[in-house]
Amino acid sequence: MTPRRSQPSEALLAHPVIAVLRTSHARQYGPVIEALIAGGVRSIELTLTTEGVFEEIRGLKARFAGSAEIGVGTVTNPNDAEQALDAGADYLVTPVTVPEVIRAAVNRGVPVFPGAYSPTEMHTAWSLGAAAVKLFPASVVGPGYIGQLRGPFPDLPVIPSGGVSIQDAPKWIKAGALAVSLGGPLLGDAFKGGDLTALTARAAEVTRLVAHAQNRTVNA
Repeated sequence: MTPRRSQPSEALLAHPVIAVLRTSHARQYGPVIEALIAGGVRSIELTLTTEGVFEEIRGLKARFAGSAEIGVGTVTNPNDAEQALDAGADYLVTPVTVPEVIRAAVNRGVPVFPGAYSPTEMHTAWSLGAAAVKLFPASVVGPGYIGQLRGPFPDLPVIPSGGVSIQDAPKWIKAGALAVSLGGPLLGDAFKGGDLTALTARAAEVTRLVAHAQNRTVNA
């Protein structure tokens, strides 16, 4: 039987870069999100290793409505999943394959990108209704891993995350990734007083490189 499955958003398909935000408190997110949007990034992941995500997400969604989708990441248990969904998360991301988290998102019609590494984990996550599977940590295997997966799993959409650099992002897209997920290589020192103009420039660069890899023109 075909599982219930939410699809990746139009925003992610059109702008296939997810920015992973991780800092001390979610109050710091606003200016950084503004800088990312200015550079063409449209999918923002707020990680639960950051304090205050559940308290801040509604305000951030209202502030950036129409400009970016706001998801919640590092979801590792069904209670956090339900709380994120209740707060209006546009999508969920996990570092590991937790069936109860996947089912919670699927039951609410919200895309979920579970973390997986082995073919067994990937197949399990996809079989439970994931919108796409997050390959984590992606830098350990490299873009060629997607090509190897295509044999047994030709229709499985993959989003590499973990150690994906700006320069490597187009290699992943050319290898068949649905999108790329970047944290530190994109954010840099933005949460430590770094130049947000430089962050916008990095966002614009990865957006341009990914668009070129897809043979399309950037439409910010």
